[in-house]
Amino acid sequence: MRGIVFMHSLPYIALAAAALAADQWVKHYVTTNLILGGTQALIPGFVELQLVHNYGAAWSSFSGMRWLLVLVTSAIVAAVAYLAARRIVRHPLGLTACALIVSGGLGNIIDRVRLGYVVDMFNFQFMRYPVFNVADICVVTGAILAAIYYLWFYEAHDKQERPHGKDHA
Repeated sequence: MRGIVFMHSLPYIALAAAALAADQWVKHYVTTNLILGGTQALIPGFVELQLVHNYGAAWSSFSGMRWLLVLVTSAIVAAVAYLAARRIVRHPLGLTACALIVSGGLGNIIDRVRLGYVVDMFNFQFMRYPVFNVADICVVTGAILAAIYYLWFYEAHDKQERPHGKDHA
């Protein structure tokens, strides 16, 4: 039975690994090809690569609280991985959300532990928005998919009924 469960998990493990690899590759590319604050056109007029060191979380919140951010992000990653590993989440949309959240969280944890900051690089040119990275895209996309999963699919596919009252002890 465990083999069957593992086989069903392979596409999501592969997605998480690919997203994490993409995050780390893009971070490596910008750190070796741009100076801090330097830019390179990606899609002119829309988005550019800009090397930024982010010492906080979203919008540089909690700046300088490296180990708190590592601890909180690790707890979230562990909780989401637990939901997938224990088959609490079984629907493909929910598992995709879990894979993206885990990979994005791990990508930023790796940076914080290894470097003391997160490498960000995508800068929208048409609006003022914080510079972000592939891991951030994974976390946000995963969170949106998780909300859709929970609102429209969880009840019908994954909710496990719990007995009510003392008669079911």
